[in-house]
Amino acid sequence: MEIVRDQPKSSSDESLKLAIAMALVRSKLLQKPPAPPPSQPPPSSSSAVPQPAAAPPLYSDDALKWKRKAKERKLEILRLKEDLKVAEDGSQCDIFPKSASCKCYFFDKLGLLSPKRIGDGPDQRFSEVLRRRFLRQVRIKERKRRRTDDSLLHRISERDNENNVDQLSASVDFLVELCDSVSPQSLEKGNFKNWCHQAVDFILGTLATMSPTERNAEPVEGIINSLIMRLLRRTFSALEGDESHHFDTAVQFYIQHLMRKVGNEAFVGQRLIFAVSQRISVVAESLLFMDPFDDAFSSMHNSMFMMIQLIEFLVSDYLLTWSNAGDFDIRFFEEWVVSILHGRKALQLLENRNSLYVLYIDRVIGVVAKQVGQFSFLQKLNPQILENLFS
Repeated sequence: MEIVRDQPKSSSDESLKLAIAMALVRSKLLQKPPAPPPSQPPPSSSSAVPQPAAAPPLYSDDALKWKRKAKERKLEILRLKEDLKVAEDGSQCDIFPKSASCKCYFFDKLGLLSPKRIGDGPDQRFSEVLRRRFLRQVRIKERKRRRTDDSLLHRISERDNENNVDQLSASVDFLVELCDSVSPQSLEKGNFKNWCHQAVDFILGTLATMSPTERNAEPVEGIINSLIMRLLRRTFSALEGDESHHFDTAVQFYIQHLMRKVGNEAFVGQRLIFAVSQRISVVAESLLFMDPFDDAFSSMHNSMFMMIQLIEFLVSDYLLTWSNAGDFDIRFFEEWVVSILHGRKALQLLENRNSLYVLYIDRVIGVVAKQVGQFSFLQKLNPQILENLFS
């Protein structure tokens, strides 16, 4: 009886030990990473049941991190290659993004009379950058226009203060062509304003580097007179009977402001006043014999007020500054004062048709007389001119 009781007890202990051993083995297997599949499956009998394929191993955190970094580096290299391609292709795109816009003062005082000077120039931190950008754009245009003549490719020099006359001529051509191609739709795109600002600053900067003898030389004076006449012709094209350059009123105001900025330099400003005052006399005579119902009459009427306003802007903004400069041309000042007085006489003939012309030109003459009264060299001026001016 005792032997029979001991057998089931021994069998129960063995089963418990076997269960504990299997649990330990299974626990160790679960803790280990899955082993890679063997290169060749073990031989199996035809009667064996096929086992499912093992799942691919998952990437660890380090592997995912380096994979993400590699992808970012690849995108950065592609972006740098694209930037390099854009920078090298100067004939198609400028190195600056097209979204860049001029956020300065250049056109802020459009059509407004200010007793103070309207800006003394760009911030020195950006002036050299803008100058190089403008030179690069002008060189591109020169290569396109003069590609057949290699000698003309050097009109714009890489070095400062070299070939100033050629630089001035090329920048004037660039500015006039820019104004010739402007439209009311392109005014708000930003490119016109940016290039106008840089062109004017470059022209004034080039003139500032020249001595009075260099400025009064025939080539420089011819370039400046050409700039003035071409801008006037494009602004007041109706006066020439040229319908191919018909501009919107908004465009005329922008170019008028552009001439106001160019007049910052006395060498340019005095010649601009002289040319405008002479044109006022010509337009006054034309209006005297023109039919008021003619289509061109309204355009000439608006142009008359814009020309008188331009002289008032130049006198109010710069006359005192010009007079304090050491190279102020007193004789040329007397010439354009006489021209303005002559224009007033021509406008008096139109007083019965429109008396506002005389009122506006009288206001301009009053501003001139007020500024002249503050000249330190008042005694050097022609007494007859002063008498007509103050009468």
